[in-house]
Amino acid sequence: MSRYLLSRLAQLVPVVFGVVTIVFLLLHLIPGDPVEIMLGESAVAAQREELRRELRLDRPIAEQYMDFLGGLAGGDLGVSFRSREPVLREILSRFPATLMLAGAALCVALLVAVPLGILSAMRQHTLIDHLCAFVAMLGLSMPNFWLGPLLILVFSLHLGIFPVGGYGTTRHLFLPALTMGTGMAAILMRMLRSSLLEEIRQEYVRVAASKGLSRTGAVLRHALKNSAIPVLTVLGLQFGALLGGSIITETIFSWPGIGRLLVQAIDARDYPLVQGCVLFIALCTVAVNLATDLLYSRLDPRIRHG
Repeated sequence: MSRYLLSRLAQLVPVVFGVVTIVFLLLHLIPGDPVEIMLGESAVAAQREELRRELRLDRPIAEQYMDFLGGLAGGDLGVSFRSREPVLREILSRFPATLMLAGAALCVALLVAVPLGILSAMRQHTLIDHLCAFVAMLGLSMPNFWLGPLLILVFSLHLGIFPVGGYGTTRHLFLPALTMGTGMAAILMRMLRSSLLEEIRQEYVRVAASKGLSRTGAVLRHALKNSAIPVLTVLGLQFGALLGGSIITETIFSWPGIGRLLVQAIDARDYPLVQGCVLFIALCTVAVNLATDLLYSRLDPRIRHG
């Protein structure tokens, strides 16, 4: 297990390096000057040059890149152009909100996917199975940028049940969590159904039923655990995607998380903040995937990491 963990941590280095390099180059190659955005069009050339030297943007891109890598090696993500605050401090102040939203979306997905997936597998080729398949296709067909405004239109503007946006209470959390959790629930439900159908046909389920255990009990006590590994794989990947996919949802609902911070940094051409946000999201995604791999052996003793 320790060798496997070290191997995966070693694989983390080129992934992080690639993400940092691509983001750095894209930011510096796309049109837009952070100096002009900060000072406006009325600023004179001397003011622009002074601010450019202050932000150290007057040097070649290669030198800026090497300085960024040097700071990154020491745990320094730089200082935000816009707020003049350390990037790491700004990210950490927004991370609890994003983590809360991702966790709530995950709970929504599990509460919908697990019962419907089990029900669909145990009632294969029935009306219930077809209805669950329709619900899954409907969830997969509704992107966040469309579902979010639709939920606001119905539950906020027309019914007045939930606030349009904001942060602080459970009522503020419900709509963005539902927006993010819907698509994930559809994926998990179909994966759980497929995995359960394979396990239900196994001999041990029939043996358990022949010993007096009901079919439902055999599925819930035995088959469900064995079918959890492929579902766990998708769950880990999707939870990492939630952190990155929160960009759209947080913007729609004015949720003060890392996703909204990233959008604001892109609008302001705040290079250090954009790089820090993308790097943080990438690290969280890799960490979740690593934790998912390590949980495999806990769920199935037959799996051993060498």
